[in-house]
Amino acid sequence: MTDIHLQPESRAVEGFRQAMDSVNKLRPDFVITGGDLIMDALGQSYGRADSLYQLYQQESKHLQMPVYNTMGNHEIYGIYTESNADPNHPEYGEQMFEKRLGKSYYAFEHKGWKFMVLNSIEDTHKSGYIGLLDAPQLEWIKTELATTDTSQPLVIATHIPFVSAYMQKFEGSTLASDSSLVVANSKQVLDLFAHHNLKLVLQGHLHILESIYIDGITFITGGAVCARWWAGPYLGTEEGFLKLTVKGDNFDWKYVDYGWEVNE
Repeated sequence: MTDIHLQPESRAVEGFRQAMDSVNKLRPDFVITGGDLIMDALGQSYGRADSLYQLYQQESKHLQMPVYNTMGNHEIYGIYTESNADPNHPEYGEQMFEKRLGKSYYAFEHKGWKFMVLNSIEDTHKSGYIGLLDAPQLEWIKTELATTDTSQPLVIATHIPFVSAYMQKFEGSTLASDSSLVVANSKQVLDLFAHHNLKLVLQGHLHILESIYIDGITFITGGAVCARWWAGPYLGTEEGFLKLTVKGDNFDWKYVDYGWEVNE
């Protein structure tokens, strides 16, 4: 369930509840959220950011299974100048997410598969962010893989995509994505997995449904629960989420349109 962009406006709470009802009926073992859980904390006052986090934490309790959260760029508090946030605030930047929802990168195992939830957001300290995994996280990945059997199936969850054809499809065939749309050092990250069984990379951020298979890895950009920020479909993608089914060393997936319609 990626790109929820929860807010009290635009019937977003009602839509999120409908999405969660759809998930609960499927009875999955767990849910991974793909980031951008709240509408925005980047350029908001502390009061607004705090209220959105509280709203997400309260509403997500409706999910009847474990939830593993991925941090998105819109979970970062106060780094845009219009926020007027104090960089010394105890919840500035990524700290708001980590204090309320847990670590921004971590791993867990389920039925023989390892899932690695990564933090793909880097504060530029210039009122902005890029897609990047920093040096400490790269070292953590190396350490994690050192104790992982090379045959164990692996899944990565990242908010900002590692691989996407978004720009080529929607902007121009010779245009490359910049580091606000894809992770700048994704090749460096993927190279760490060269001798491991990386099967799947789950991605968000772009609000489109996209599947790319290359070099033995499937990259899925998983649409958006909110589609066009609760204003209808976005570039042909309806409001929805991915259903992932794993069996043995293989997986299958489906995009679930949970039936939300915007009242015009």
